[in-house]
Amino acid sequence: MDFSILPNAEHIHQNSRIDEPMSNPLSILDKYWKFSTFRPSQEEIINSVLEGHDTFVLLPTGGGKSICFQVPALCLPGLCLVITPLIALMKDQVEQLKKRGISANAIYSGMPRREIDIILDNCVHGKTKFLYVSPERLKTDLFQSRIVEINVSLLAIDEAHCISQWGYDFRPSYLEISEIYPLLPNVKKIALTATATATVKKDIIEKLKFSNEKVFQKRFARKNISYSVFELENKEQKVFEVLKNVKGSAIIYVRSRKETARIAYLLSRNDISSEFYHAGLTIKERSLKQNNWIQNKVRVMVATNAFGMGIDKPDVRVVIHFDLPDSLEAYYQEAGRAGRDERNAYAVMLYNPSDILRLKENFIKSFPSYEYLKRVYQSLANFYKLAVGSSQWQSFDFQLDHFSKSYNLNSFETFHAIKKLEEQGLILLNESFYKPSVVMLTIKHEDLYRYCVANAKMEPLIKGLLRLYGGELYMEFMKINEADIAKLIKSSSKDVVKDLEFLHKSDVLIYDKIKEKPQLTFLTPRLDSGKLNINKKELEKRKKVVGEKIQSMIDYVLDRVQCRTRIFQEYFDETAYLNCGVCDKCIQEKKKRTAPAPNEDPESHIQKHTKKSWMSIAILKSESGIKNDFEFTEGLRSLLDKGLVEFSEDGKVKAKI
Repeated sequence: MDFSILPNAEHIHQNSRIDEPMSNPLSILDKYWKFSTFRPSQEEIINSVLEGHDTFVLLPTGGGKSICFQVPALCLPGLCLVITPLIALMKDQVEQLKKRGISANAIYSGMPRREIDIILDNCVHGKTKFLYVSPERLKTDLFQSRIVEINVSLLAIDEAHCISQWGYDFRPSYLEISEIYPLLPNVKKIALTATATATVKKDIIEKLKFSNEKVFQKRFARKNISYSVFELENKEQKVFEVLKNVKGSAIIYVRSRKETARIAYLLSRNDISSEFYHAGLTIKERSLKQNNWIQNKVRVMVATNAFGMGIDKPDVRVVIHFDLPDSLEAYYQEAGRAGRDERNAYAVMLYNPSDILRLKENFIKSFPSYEYLKRVYQSLANFYKLAVGSSQWQSFDFQLDHFSKSYNLNSFETFHAIKKLEEQGLILLNESFYKPSVVMLTIKHEDLYRYCVANAKMEPLIKGLLRLYGGELYMEFMKINEADIAKLIKSSSKDVVKDLEFLHKSDVLIYDKIKEKPQLTFLTPRLDSGKLNINKKELEKRKKVVGEKIQSMIDYVLDRVQCRTRIFQEYFDETAYLNCGVCDKCIQEKKKRTAPAPNEDPESHIQKHTKKSWMSIAILKSESGIKNDFEFTEGLRSLLDKGLVEFSEDGKVKAKI
C-alpha cells in the first residue's frame, strides 16, 4: 500500500499552528468577515476587552454579539474559551469560524473521553483558537487538569442571563464559572446576552465577580419592527391576511409539533409555499427544510421554538406567533428574528382567551411535586440500569415519549420534572442535535503501514479514508460519511460501520458514530432517589420568577393603551422617552387624532419650550402644557427625526443649535 503521497503526522504538526495574532481589529474584521466597518458599539466593546476591562454586553437579537468576542480573541495570543449552554449554537459558531479559516472546536456531552482528551491536546499545543464548552464541563477533573496547560487569553460567557435565577433560562452551573478564574491567571473576560432586566444585569456582574467592569447596552427599541397583537378566534384567517399584506420571508411559531404540520399543510393548500420544522424530524429533513427556507425556495417556515437559534437570515419580513410564549424575553428574541437587514418588518401575536387559560394551566403543571421529581429520577436510573454511585458524565440517547410510556408517566410533566432536575444540577438534557460521525487515526504513519500489511482485509477501508479525508486524519477528528466511503471502496455502509468499530477497538483509530437524538447526561454520580439533594426553597423561588414572567406575557397581550415597544423598554428597565409610532397601539392612536389648529400643534409647543441647555423630559412636558402622553411623545419624536432636538445618554433633551 502506497502512503507516500500523503502527509505524515510530523509534517502536519509543523504546519497546523494557528496564525499569529493581528493587532488591528478593523483589519481582522476585513480579513475574516469582509466588512469595512463595525456596527454601532462593536468597536468600543472590542477596545474595552483589549484594554483589560471585565466587559458586559447587552445587545438585542441580531446585534452582532459574536463579533464582540471573536475579533478581540484574534487580536490576542492564545485561546478564547467560550462558555455557552446550547450545543446548536456551539456547532453553528464553530462551523462559521472554520469556514472563515479560523481554528475552532467544541466539547459537549456524548463525546468519548479520548476525543475530548485529543481536542484539549490540540488546545495545549496552540492548534485551536476558539474552544466552546458548556458550563457543566468546567467542573470536570479532566478539563480542570488540562486547562492549566492551555494559554487562555480570553474567557467569553455567552447567554450570560443563564447565571441569574431572575433570568428566564437559569442554568445552575453558570453560578460556578468564577471558580475557574484561579486556573486562568490574567485572563480577559466578556459576558454577553440579548435579554436582561436591570436585576438580571446586576446579578450577572455580581455572580461573575466582575471588577473594573464596563457595561455596554444597546437600546431595546427596534425602529424597523412594528409589533401587533390580535385577539380573535379564527387565527388561521388572520395568518392568511398577514401573509397577503406582508410580502417576503416569514416564520410562524407554534407550541406543538403536530401544529407545525397542520399549519404548513393549510398554507400549502392555499398556494403559500411553506415547510414545517421541529426537533422530532430527522437531521436530513431538518437540514433540507432549513436550507430551502434560507435560500427563499420556500416562503414560510412553521416551527416550534426549536427553530431559529443561530440562523442568520436578514430578510425575514414577518414573525407570527400563533401561540403565547412563556415570557417576554423569549418573545422579544423570537420576534427579533424579523428585520435584521434594518428594513421594515412585522411581529404579530395572535391569541384568544383560551390561550391565556392554557398558559396558566401549563405553568402549574410545569412545577411537579418533590415526590414526582424523585419518581422520575428513579425511573431514569432504572431505565438505563445505573447503579448508585455510577455513571457521572455518562450520556445516553433519550426519547421522552418512549421513556414516559415505559414508566406510565405523563410526558408534559416528565419533561418539566427533568428540567427541574437539571436546574438542581443533577442531569442535563440536550435537545436533539446532529453530530456527524468523526474519525481520527491514533497510530503513526509507519505503524499504519505495518498494520495494513498484517491486516490486508482492512487495507481498502484505511486507504479509502485517507483518499477521502487526507493526512489531517492523523491530527484531528474529521467528519466522515460512511455511505461515501462505502461507495469508494465498493462495500456497504453496514460493513463500513462494522469495520470502523473493529478498528476503533483495535486502537488504530477513534470512531465516534453519528448522533441525532436528544442526549441525557448524568452530571453527578447516580444518587439514591430517597436522598436527592433538591432545594425546595429554590424551587419555590424559581416558581415565583417563572410565574411573574408568564404574567408579564399576559399583561403584554391584554394591554390596550401602551406603545408595544415602550412595554419592552420598560420591562427591560430602559427609560422610554418616545412611542415607536409604528406598533398597533401607536397606529390606532394616530387614527383617533384630529388635525390640531396651528397654534395647538404639539410639535410647535414642544419646540417653543425646548432650551439650548439640557432639560428633563418631565420638565419639558410640564412646561409645554401637553397633557396627552401620546401627543407629547409624537411631537417630540417628530422633532428628533427632523434633527431639531437631541437626547443625552441620561435621557435629557435640548434644542440643536
